[in-house]
Amino acid sequence: MILDAQPGIRVVGVAGDGVECIDLARRLRPDVVLVDIRMPRLDGLEVTRILAGEHADPQMNVVVITTFDQDDYVRDALRFGACGFLLKDASPGLLVEAVLAASRGDALVSPVVTVRLLRRLGDWPATGGGRAGADEAGLSAREAEIVRLVAVGRTNQEVCDELFLSLSSVKTYLGRIQTKLGVRNRVEVAAWAWEHGVVTSCR
Repeated sequence: MILDAQPGIRVVGVAGDGVECIDLARRLRPDVVLVDIRMPRLDGLEVTRILAGEHADPQMNVVVITTFDQDDYVRDALRFGACGFLLKDASPGLLVEAVLAASRGDALVSPVVTVRLLRRLGDWPATGGGRAGADEAGLSAREAEIVRLVAVGRTNQEVCDELFLSLSSVKTYLGRIQTKLGVRNRVEVAAWAWEHGVVTSCR
């Protein structure tokens, strides 16, 4: 009801379980797929992996919504390609914002999750080592700094202010960064940074 009431948003299908969700998504090709973590027959994380993961063809924009505020769910959802993660007590406005962001290929993580996520992602096993991880990915010093700022939650405007860059320059850098890292949005940039040790604290 929330989404159908929004101008510019149309719900094209409703699935009763994860298997049906995949079937509907592949047939209807929606701009955004909204999944629940705990769905019958196939859970939302597996649905996310199938529809948005690196082997998905085509890759779809998936927003995960759940009652269960658990770090492993957030981690797996983002690693499987989700471009949004919301708790079910999120406001209707935030749900709409997450769907619209996903339709643009951008990302939104529930604010109540974000701060804790950023603090704890540093506890995940790192697969790289700070500057070495950035070098291996082919990031310049400036790109690595922007990655670090994105990973600690800075907006594009805040990156501009901190690095004395124009907004268009920051957007250009982010486009190059996403191409080099093989990721689709800011959330995946942040996850990559924490996993590869490019950032280890929220400051």
